[in-house]
Amino acid sequence: MSTLVAQTEQELRRVLADAAASAAAAGELPEAQLPAYTVEIPADRKNGDLAVNAAMVSARAFRKAPRAIAEILQKYLQLDGTCLERAEVAGPGFMNFFLSPAFYGGVVEDILDKGADYGRSDFGAGQKVMVEFVSANPTGPMHMGNARGGALGDCLAAVLDVAGFDVAREFYVNDAGNQIEKFALSLDVRYQQIFKGEEAVILPEDAYHGDDIKEHAKGFAALHGDKYMAEDEAVRREALVAYALPINIDKMHQDMAKYRIVYDKWFHESVLHQGGDVKAVIDLLTEKGLTYEKDGAVWYKNAQVQTDRLLREGKTQEEIDRLELKDDVLVRANGNPTYFAADIAYHRNKFLRGFTTCIDVWGADHHGHVARMKGAMDALGLDGDRLEVVLMQLVRLMKNGETVRMSKRTGKAIQLADLLDEVPVDAARFFFNLREANTQMDFDLGLAIEQSSSNPVYYVQYAHARICSIFRNFEAEGIVWNRDEANLDLLNAPEERELIRLLAAYTGEVVSAATERDPARITRYCQDVAALFHKFYNACRCKVDDKALMHARLCLCAATRTVLQNVLTMLKIDTPESM
Repeated sequence: MSTLVAQTEQELRRVLADAAASAAAAGELPEAQLPAYTVEIPADRKNGDLAVNAAMVSARAFRKAPRAIAEILQKYLQLDGTCLERAEVAGPGFMNFFLSPAFYGGVVEDILDKGADYGRSDFGAGQKVMVEFVSANPTGPMHMGNARGGALGDCLAAVLDVAGFDVAREFYVNDAGNQIEKFALSLDVRYQQIFKGEEAVILPEDAYHGDDIKEHAKGFAALHGDKYMAEDEAVRREALVAYALPINIDKMHQDMAKYRIVYDKWFHESVLHQGGDVKAVIDLLTEKGLTYEKDGAVWYKNAQVQTDRLLREGKTQEEIDRLELKDDVLVRANGNPTYFAADIAYHRNKFLRGFTTCIDVWGADHHGHVARMKGAMDALGLDGDRLEVVLMQLVRLMKNGETVRMSKRTGKAIQLADLLDEVPVDAARFFFNLREANTQMDFDLGLAIEQSSSNPVYYVQYAHARICSIFRNFEAEGIVWNRDEANLDLLNAPEERELIRLLAAYTGEVVSAATERDPARITRYCQDVAALFHKFYNACRCKVDDKALMHARLCLCAATRTVLQNVLTMLKIDTPESM
């Protein structure tokens, strides 16, 4: 919440405590402290701006009916010098407080004073948080799941930053293990087919069949000719991967940059193998008695670790048995570590780098992996609860009411690059944050490029541009906005107060979005701000004869522009001044 909102709640709690003390001194209430109570915002503002259940929870302490307690407290309230105008007793003993003009004017002043810093708080107290997202397999192009994960992860990181956390963005590059071996095999077959023909060398069914593999093979052949046909298979495959993998990773960098995502670190899985991290984590688990050998492979006692964790959480053995937990292989019979072993090593590496919390953004199909990884962190003494996973559901592309699966340009499944060629980046980033991560969503390609109020990002940007045009029009008439000439107490129309209350809630919305790991709260919030601004604009003319009111309304316009700009800038979305 903003400083003024927090200050007002503190004032409310202070005047209630003082009223209880005064009532006790007068003998109308027993000498007792008010029990813990809640301060809420009523659904209907006709019932006040803040509602308190202090009297309701005090019946036992004061040995009176709640309504009688509320009426006594109301009698001794001293609201002078606060942002509270009056209080009313309602129903069985609720107390409803109404904000004063000083509060509304103070919110506008606070926004204008803080400017680009409005909304920032120290809620996170500088705790180090890593958000790892996208982390696409580098053996092929990025797809639609990566598009949603990119927007969601980047905006979550931005929300955490504004909420006062020390945030790092990371991309985990899976450049080792089975998928790289399959990548090498696929490239090798396509390279050989160039010189021997497709019938002579068959591409296995489980290999990579994309056109990108063919293009890499052609590029390698153009560079080296048939030189590597005579080489040993291992040498040939190593050379092919050394050629193609950097091209794919560089394309990932380009796609992310186009998507306005800048990572603090691109972490390569190969580093974990080369640096001994994978071996170290297997040795550590072995020392703790959590591995065993079977059929020539090294296994991790996942079932035991997860059972221990679930029992601590209060689950019964019967409930756990129904999960049919299984152990996992860490090292295959051929001596190669599994992806799971590398993933444990990677998450251990994150925590050893000093992050208090590590947040992963994964596809919903990784649901079963969450408990395994949390359990592995427990097993290593790193507290699995410090690892959080945001699971996101699938996206369905729609156009004219029809599902779209293929790119018009390539005739293949739509990739991230195709999407960014077809719709503005602003729309992609905004649309992918319209829904909570755990809900499936339809992405309407037609709506994303539509220039109308039906398009949510256009609607919000238009509100910002409209405010800019208001100031341009005033300047064209020789009227210069002057804060000193404004009387903010005059902002008392329902539409003005409704808008100001929403602007006051911005800092709290950021904190809630950070706490709930839900950046969609912020896109919904700025849509609400745009809607209330348009409502205010239509109901309250800015150009009026009363100069004090005119400048006050211009102050409100400027404050709204600041909040919209801060939100959109945080989400890395443009703030056009004209549309």
